[in-house]
Amino acid sequence: MITKKTIQIKNNLLYLIIIITTIILIIFFNFIKEKEGELTNKIYPNVFIDGKNFSLTTKQKVKNYFKNQSNKLKNINLTILINNSSIASFSGKTLDLKFDEETAAERAYLIGRSKSFFSNYYQKITSLAGLKKYHFQTTINYNQSFLNDWFLTIKENYNKPAKNALFEFKNNKVINFRKEEYGQEIDEKKFISDLEINFKSLKEKPKDIFINLKINKIKPEITLSNINNFGIEELISVGQSDFSHSISERVYNINLAATKFHGVLIPPKKIFSFNETLGEISSITGYKPAYIIKDGKTILGDGGGICQVSTTLFRAALNAGLEIIERHPHAYRVYYYENDMKPGFDASVFSPSVDLKIKNNTPAYILIQTEINNKNNFLLFKLYGKKDQRKIEISEPFIWDIVPPPQAKYQEDPNLKKGVIKQVDFPAWGAKAYFSYKVFINQKLAIDQKIHSYYRPWQAVFLIGTKN
Repeated sequence: MITKKTIQIKNNLLYLIIIITTIILIIFFNFIKEKEGELTNKIYPNVFIDGKNFSLTTKQKVKNYFKNQSNKLKNINLTILINNSSIASFSGKTLDLKFDEETAAERAYLIGRSKSFFSNYYQKITSLAGLKKYHFQTTINYNQSFLNDWFLTIKENYNKPAKNALFEFKNNKVINFRKEEYGQEIDEKKFISDLEINFKSLKEKPKDIFINLKINKIKPEITLSNINNFGIEELISVGQSDFSHSISERVYNINLAATKFHGVLIPPKKIFSFNETLGEISSITGYKPAYIIKDGKTILGDGGGICQVSTTLFRAALNAGLEIIERHPHAYRVYYYENDMKPGFDASVFSPSVDLKIKNNTPAYILIQTEINNKNNFLLFKLYGKKDQRKIEISEPFIWDIVPPPQAKYQEDPNLKKGVIKQVDFPAWGAKAYFSYKVFINQKLAIDQKIHSYYRPWQAVFLIGTKN
């Protein structure tokens, strides 16, 4: 049973608690007010920035500290690489690397000064009583506009779109062809991420930074293998020859003849004839007179330079491991064909009897593409098809019976003015040569040939004018 006395005791106890609490709060608020006075323009206790204690310091001291830290960043270097090769280097001063001291100082200073009543006193109590430590991290800023402008230039230099394959067949010839090409793109997101991670690490210790740009491949949507019915998928070989020192008429004929083979298809198991594909060689078909070898003499004739084209195709056929059905060397060593190769890698043609014939012994059609570089004087034959498990071995040529050219021959010419001397033939050393040509298909020897060449010694011939 609760008596009046019991109730009175409880009420008295409640009044006592209220009085004590009021006294504590008055003391606490007076303490807070006193500390607020002491902390005017100062940061509350237990406030840390980047792990450093900035208790009871001013905002200006925080700013000064981080300005000093920013000065240390001026001498660091950022080196940017692609495939471990440097493409650019910037100093911290150029990048305007610096700590964001304004934000850091302001955030630290706002502890205990929140606009929210409850947050304000919670921060004051926990800070002053040492119940909680407040940690902040600075950021390192840089001149983003400068790096963005630089990055735009780099993307222009290195980014390229993928190219879809192109294959258009008309009138038994490929008139439009392009193998697909993978594109590439610099990974900008990774660069920014790497940049920020490395800049963040500078807070621990200023040091030079090296960032390798990642380049992502871009796959084309259309590939060669899925748009043609000939099984052509890839480049299987290249043949090249150098026609430096050719006269302009010879260069013209090389260009014209090369176009006859551009886009030509060779079916599987088909024997390909150079002369048949080339067609008639004459002034009627557009060829100009240039030096040719005929009946043991070097003379001006329509189509001089055609053998540069047959020689280049011969080399491409060897590199593809095709079967050489018919090939003829020149009567003598023509220096054009030794500009970039040793003796024995030439192929002479003269319609209709002297031809170059090769057999397509691959599993797919072969597409011929020709390229000519008149600036650097070289001709390319590119053969596209489908690679199989073949291994090609072409030995160095073995050369013997080297014979010097005969003495130069001088003969009078009544058609030339007196005193004029004109060279119409050029000296060449005679020699015999051969190289070994082996092709293994599925580890079995499919072709085993020794390709021989017999070159006669050749004398220079000069015409001496006698016409008055």
